[in-house]
Amino acid sequence: MERNELYPIFLKLQNLSTLIVGGGNVGLEKLSFLLKSSPNANVEVVAPRFLPELETLAASHSSVKLTYKKFNRWMLRKRHMVIACTDDLKVNKRIYDLCRKRFLICNIADTPPLCDYYLGGIVTKGNVKIAISTNGKSPTTAKRLREFFEEVIPDDINKMVENLNEYRKTLKGNFEEKVQKMNEITEALKIPSARKGEREKDK
Repeated sequence: MERNELYPIFLKLQNLSTLIVGGGNVGLEKLSFLLKSSPNANVEVVAPRFLPELETLAASHSSVKLTYKKFNRWMLRKRHMVIACTDDLKVNKRIYDLCRKRFLICNIADTPPLCDYYLGGIVTKGNVKIAISTNGKSPTTAKRLREFFEEVIPDDINKMVENLNEYRKTLKGNFEEKVQKMNEITEALKIPSARKGEREKDK
């Protein structure tokens, strides 16, 4: 059975420099996706022309810069991650090759073999964020899972997280003791089958 070996991380995009190459529908989709989750993301979008909707979106985010030029390799300087979504496959492949030489992580839209990372489904409820990946196999499945989790996760979960954070600050003892106490107080959050499985292991 094939296994998803991707490693999920949560990036502070306001502290990084992201380049998007492409100003069409896919470029709009990628920028919208980034800003929905990270509204202060530091992003530069490069293209000779931009969709009016993309220009409007960029205008509402001061951390987004539009550059009305064709891609040039010098645009990769001081970047951390790159997304290429032009309508020219040769340009996209060139960007990917240049990124590999510079040790930059790159995503070539709709081309899984040329992706170091994927933009998966994301569920956000206050401080709680869940990322969903299908290993690039089925974005539609990721979308449906996102809708499912948005429905079943209560809106007040953020209040619980904040309360637990305040409680954690009051705990005494070493790290191991604090973890044990937090595990005890959050035991009720486990689904019944998980709790039963742990009890059987302890026998």
